[in-house]
Amino acid sequence: MLKIGNHEFSSRLLLGTGKFPDFDVQKEAVNVSGTEILTFAVRRMNIFDPEQPNFLEKLDASKYTLLPNTAGAKTAEEAVRIAKLAKASGLCDMIKVEVIGDFKTLLPDPVETLRASEILLNEGFTVLPYASDDVLLAKKLEDLGVHAIMPGASPIGSGLGIINPLNISLIVEQATIPVIVDAGIGSPADAALAMELGADGVLLNTAVSGAEDPVKMAKAMKLAIEAGRLGYEAGRIPKRRYATASSPLEGMSV
Repeated sequence: MLKIGNHEFSSRLLLGTGKFPDFDVQKEAVNVSGTEILTFAVRRMNIFDPEQPNFLEKLDASKYTLLPNTAGAKTAEEAVRIAKLAKASGLCDMIKVEVIGDFKTLLPDPVETLRASEILLNEGFTVLPYASDDVLLAKKLEDLGVHAIMPGASPIGSGLGIINPLNISLIVEQATIPVIVDAGIGSPADAALAMELGADGVLLNTAVSGAEDPVKMAKAMKLAIEAGRLGYEAGRIPKRRYATASSPLEGMSV
C-alpha cells in the first residue's frame, strides 16, 4: 500500500496525462496501467472553461485521484499561485511542486522548490516536490514536512533511465516518507530498477504516451513496477565476484 499524507493507493504507478496521440488512446492506456493517480499541468489545462478540451471527458474521474502539478513555474511564487488555482477548482489537495530552474535541461531549481514547498505546507497542501537526485536536498525537503519526495531519474522526457542509482538508493535509505522516482524513465527495465532500489512508486508520462503502442507500454510499466517491488521485498542475493554452485557439492561421489 502506498500512503501519501492521508491518501492510500494500491497501485504504485503514477501516470502523466500529456502527449498522448488522442483521448481514446489515453483512456485505454490509463485503464490498463492500473494507476490510481493521474497528474497534469494546471497551466496546460483550462480547468475553469468547460468549452476547452479536457482529458477528463473520456475518463471516470471518480476512479482516480488527480495530482495537479505546477509545471511552467520559474519561481516559488508562481508555483504557489498555480497550486492555489488548482485547489480553488476543487481538485485534490495534493500538489506536485515543480519549479524549473533551467529551461534547456528542465532541471528543477532547488532553492525555489524548497521555498514553494514550505509555503504550500503552511497553506495545508499535501506536498510532493519534484527535485534532482540530490541526497541532501531530499533530506531538507523531508525535514520541512513534505509528504513524498520525487527525485528525477534523469532529465524530463529524456528516456535515459536512472543515471545515478546510488543517489536514488541513498535517498530511499534515509527517507521515512515515500520516494517516488520521477522523470527520465524510458522503459519497463528502468521502472523495475527504480522499484528494486526501494522506491515506493514511479511517475512517468512520455515513456508511455510516446511509445509506438502506448497501451501495451502502459501494461508493461504496470507489470514492471509490480515485479520490481516484489523483487525488492524478496531481497536479492548479494553480488559476488566468483561463481557459487547452485547445487551443493558436499556428499557427491567422484
